[in-house]
Amino acid sequence: MKKIKILIIEDDAEISRLTAMYLEVEGFESKIVDDGEKALATIKHYLPDLIILDLMLPGMTGIEICKQSRAFYQGPILVLTACDDDVSEVSLLKLGADDFLTKPLKPHVLVARIEALMRRSKPNMPIDVHTGHSKIHIDQASQQVIFEEKELILTSSEYEMLVLLERNIGNIVSRADCCQALRGINYDFNDRSIDMRISGLRKKLNDDHMPYKIITTVRNKGYMLFNG
Repeated sequence: MKKIKILIIEDDAEISRLTAMYLEVEGFESKIVDDGEKALATIKHYLPDLIILDLMLPGMTGIEICKQSRAFYQGPILVLTACDDDVSEVSLLKLGADDFLTKPLKPHVLVARIEALMRRSKPNMPIDVHTGHSKIHIDQASQQVIFEEKELILTSSEYEMLVLLERNIGNIVSRADCCQALRGINYDFNDRSIDMRISGLRKKLNDDHMPYKIITTVRNKGYMLFNG
């Protein structure tokens, strides 16, 4: 199956690196451009299926890139904005953007937006079907979680943690990735709050006594959602 190609136009090296890493874990192909002047040429050469575009860039602003690229690029553009950017949602849509997210990014929200945009723009393009935990059902639209046919009442941070673990079911999720889901993509991961959130999830999943059967701890590596 052909991978969906995503062009990340972002001058913050750490944000772009972490975004690309997370997208590639999710099965996307990605490329990074860190300068507005190079962006238009890269769009023409790389032919991405979707563009993630930061507004504040050196060389040429994201607004100009969005306007000029629409002369030749028809794919979806997902704009990244800071909370204090003086650009409204209506203005972004009029300039040619299809959707926008504010920083700091939450990885599972980013992936959900990308999948929604791809379904709208290329309804016949196959997108990998995610197979989740047999006893856990997550409705990302309503953020409702059902476990063993009962609704779980989770905090927002517990929900974000569970989504990350469930999307990577059977694979180890590092503490760094957990922190990105918990606090945003640009977060320093030296924090014991991760253990608190995992402990809270285990209690609500009736898995708070060793040996853990649902969320396992992989020593010195991270956590894994086990579908046993």
